Amino acid sequence: MEIVFLFAAILLIIFALSYFAFFKRKSKKTAEKEPSRPTLVNCPLCGLPLLKGQNIISKVYRPMNVPDQRCTVSGCPNCFPVCKAGVKRICPVCAKTVPQDGYLVSRLFNRTQGKKHVMIVGCNQCLHNEVK
Repeated sequence: MEIVFLFAAILLIIFALSYFAFFKRKSKKTAEKEPSRPTLVNCPLCGLPLLKGQNIISKVYRPMNVPDQRCTVSGCPNCFPVCKAGVKRICPVCAKTVPQDGYLVSRLFNRTQGKKHVMIVGCNQCLHNEVK
């Protein structure tokens, strides 16, 4: 009698493990099929929406504890370091084409609640022409 209960318990364990493994495989397949959804952020240079996990490539200058910092924006993975086919890098201030080695000059404001705000001043080409 004990052997029958032991055999039934082993069968129950095997059935339960295969049942959970089936649903785990099914959930992985549906997650892989789901395309990446665009976020609410667009690249300031090319205007393409960033996908989840993509970041804008930028450099921030001066210490982080000041309320206003200088920042340069090089682009997103679609337009920097190499532009994808059909992508144009346009300055939002002067509306001219920004060269591949060009960048946007901006000001980064560190707010008290931890949020950050970026204001684009122009590209390195239009700011260089403005100084002359």
